[in-house]
Amino acid sequence: MGDNSMSTGCDSPSAKQRPSALKAAKASTLVEQRQAYFSELDNPCVESSRAHLLVDILSIRILCVIAGGKGWEDMETYALSKQEWLKQFLALTNGIPCPDTFRCVFERINPEQFEQCFRGWIQALVATVGVQVIPIDGKSLKGSYDREQKQSALHVVSAQVL
Repeated sequence: MGDNSMSTGCDSPSAKQRPSALKAAKASTLVEQRQAYFSELDNPCVESSRAHLLVDILSIRILCVIAGGKGWEDMETYALSKQEWLKQFLALTNGIPCPDTFRCVFERINPEQFEQCFRGWIQALVATVGVQVIPIDGKSLKGSYDREQKQSALHVVSAQVL
């Protein structure tokens, strides 16, 4: 009756068999790749007033957006709540950036240059980790909101395996 052979949560049998040295090597490679790709990005901040590394600010922003954050305050809140974990791969030399720092950097950063660095890093990440990227697109169906029933609009999500 008590068959405990099923994996639980997100653990897969292959993930449990990986040696921790391999995980550490991959993590180290991923951190190096992130730093290498984003080092090509021009830092929009005045050099004399830089309190935080650009790669730290970018990393916190990316992670916060993935976690559902939207505003500058969300980025600070996210980083403060994950500070111990972030310290494992970010310098955070002067602690967590404040919302004004995030705003200042992202108002001045070159979006095309950021996109180029981000795409290069993601491609390297996919190659290093050995995963498949599946593009996902979503749309809300116009006019499907039901005011009387107070039900939100219908949403359609599609995924395409390349």
